Amino acid sequence: MAPKKKKEAEAEVEADDDQAEAAPKPPSLLKRLPLKFMIMGATALLVLGGGAASYMMFFGKKSGGNAATAAPMKPPVFLDLPDTLVNLSNTGSERTQYLKVKVVLELPDQVMAQQVQPMLPRVMDAFQTYLRELRPTDLDGSAGLYRLKEELTRRVNASIAPNRVNAILFKEIVVQ
Repeated sequence: MAPKKKKEAEAEVEADDDQAEAAPKPPSLLKRLPLKFMIMGATALLVLGGGAASYMMFFGKKSGGNAATAAPMKPPVFLDLPDTLVNLSNTGSERTQYLKVKVVLELPDQVMAQQVQPMLPRVMDAFQTYLRELRPTDLDGSAGLYRLKEELTRRVNASIAPNRVNAILFKEIVVQ
């Protein structure tokens, strides 16, 4: 009887194999998802990973030390320039208009102030020649004053090269 039981067991195994072959296997997860969704998921992961890496690079802790050990900032030095009064260029206007400007140079330290002091006549000459060519319309609005500040900064830095000023500050601007 043992051979009979063996044959029955083999027949049962063959029947299970036939049923397993007849029933389709469920498709894998990658085959079920469309390619479009996989690409969007990969893109989202890349964007999030890049954002996290950027955040850590710019806002993460610095390995060099902390703020308590950082060198304190030196306060800037301010150098007053003499008042400048020029007549503006008038194109066809009968009335002469004047510009009065009080300017302060912002310098990084006292040593720079001592180096710039002998060059002040050159700086004032650069101011005078530029300001005399301005028209009253060149000074209209905040954009006009911003352009004036940028141009004066450029001219001062050219006059005192290789030194550089941090900024030019207006104390007073009067157009009459």
